[in-house]
Amino acid sequence: MMRQSIIRYSQSQLQRRGMAGGAFPAKLGVKKNKFVEEWNGRREITEKSFRVSGKTLPSILMLGVVFPFVVYAVCRDELQKTGGRRYKDMC
Repeated sequence: MMRQSIIRYSQSQLQRRGMAGGAFPAKLGVKKNKFVEEWNGRREITEKSFRVSGKTLPSILMLGVVFPFVVYAVCRDELQKTGGRRYKDMC
C-alpha cells in the first residue's frame, strides 16, 4: 500500500510540466496577444465568413481556372517541343 502511494506520487511529479513542456515555469506570466488570438479565430471560421462578390469573383476565377490552365498549357508545350517521354505516353 505504501509502495503504491509512493509510486503514484513520483509519477505525478514526473508528469507535471511547465508551459509547453519547456524550461519556462508557469509563473512566467505570459500574456496572450489579442491580435494573434483574433487572427486565429478568423482563420477557424473563414468558410463561414467568406462572401463572393464582384470584387472577389475575378480573383477566384483567375486562381481557380485561368492560372492552372496556363501552367498546364506551358508544361504541355514544353514537353511537346522537347519530345518528352511523358508527352508520348499522353498521346
